[in-house]
Amino acid sequence: MASDKRKQSIYFPIDMIEAIEKEMVRLDRTKAWIVQRCVRIALPELQKLPSINDPDDDEIEE
Repeated sequence: MASDKRKQSIYFPIDMIEAIEKEMVRLDRTKAWIVQRCVRIALPELQKLPSINDPDDDEIEE
């Protein structure tokens, strides 16, 4: 699988940055690695959430 190396800017609240930095030190990894692992771990749970574009149950019944 080819890797896309484009740089992105993402803004996090300070408490989240501090948590990421704490894990950077603990795991001896980069910020990018920590954030990428967080996304990989959380993505299946996020995909379970309904989309704003998904029809509501009420709309289906009408």
